[in-house]
Amino acid sequence: MTPDLSISIPTLQAKDFLRDCLRSIYAHTHCSFEIIVVDNASRDGTLEMLRDEFSAVRVIANNTNVGFAKAINQALRVSQGRYALLLNNDTVVLPDALDRLVAFADAHPQVGICGPKILNRDGTLQKQCRRSYATPWDLFCYFSGLSTLFPHSPLFARYLMTYRDENETHPADAVSGACMLIRRAVIEQIGLLDEQFFAYQEDTDYCFRAKRAGWQVYYYPEAQIIHYAGRGGSRVSPYRSIWEWHRSYFLYYRKNLASRYFFLFNWFYYVVMVFKLLSALLINLFRREKFAGSRKP
Repeated sequence: MTPDLSISIPTLQAKDFLRDCLRSIYAHTHCSFEIIVVDNASRDGTLEMLRDEFSAVRVIANNTNVGFAKAINQALRVSQGRYALLLNNDTVVLPDALDRLVAFADAHPQVGICGPKILNRDGTLQKQCRRSYATPWDLFCYFSGLSTLFPHSPLFARYLMTYRDENETHPADAVSGACMLIRRAVIEQIGLLDEQFFAYQEDTDYCFRAKRAGWQVYYYPEAQIIHYAGRGGSRVSPYRSIWEWHRSYFLYYRKNLASRYFFLFNWFYYVVMVFKLLSALLINLFRREKFAGSRKP
């Protein structure tokens, strides 16, 4: 029988987080599901843990770290569910979260992708779980602090959509790949994730492609998960993670947004990207704890 849900989890050096993630799925999910874990050459006993404790989980073991998008695609190719769920290994599924996502999608056939309310470990909203297409203006407002000064302004706070009630169901340009439900018909229509993105921006790119194909993307806060953020892959190789974030944004911008702007602006923006990359690497050099991105509470 076709399961309701195919849960695809890439993992790298995160055995304990993955164990907690899998336990939470089994404890709090009632719809029919299959789990496919793609291991990117972990050396911390992940494969042994999966064999001994989660024999029902389908495991794809890579000999090297192939990144997030390619690992997800490996799982999607063998998945059979009516819906596919992208899920990070450092997440904890809260009661009925996945059932609610499936029920919401079933009730709204025009919704091709939806994401839950993602919480930090302290229970606050992880703001990156709903966002815009990350246009130059949106990112300028975010990094300059204008979005913090004017959090209720659709003009200045569009990137993380803080002007919208976090407990309100609403459309978004993109939702986070840390937990993203995709209708099977979307995959059949627009294909798999773009593997030019080693990690980062593949979720925004996929939402962009789905909306361009006529599907709606929604944030659904009645479903909730906890995301510890940056455990495993980005903490194992923080400098590579910083490089890949900036590289992926460059690829995403060039692919989806650059055609909207005059070429001289694009070249200026590419220079800005390089300076941001260099500053991020320099800042991380002096951090006691190395990590990519912002620290989550």
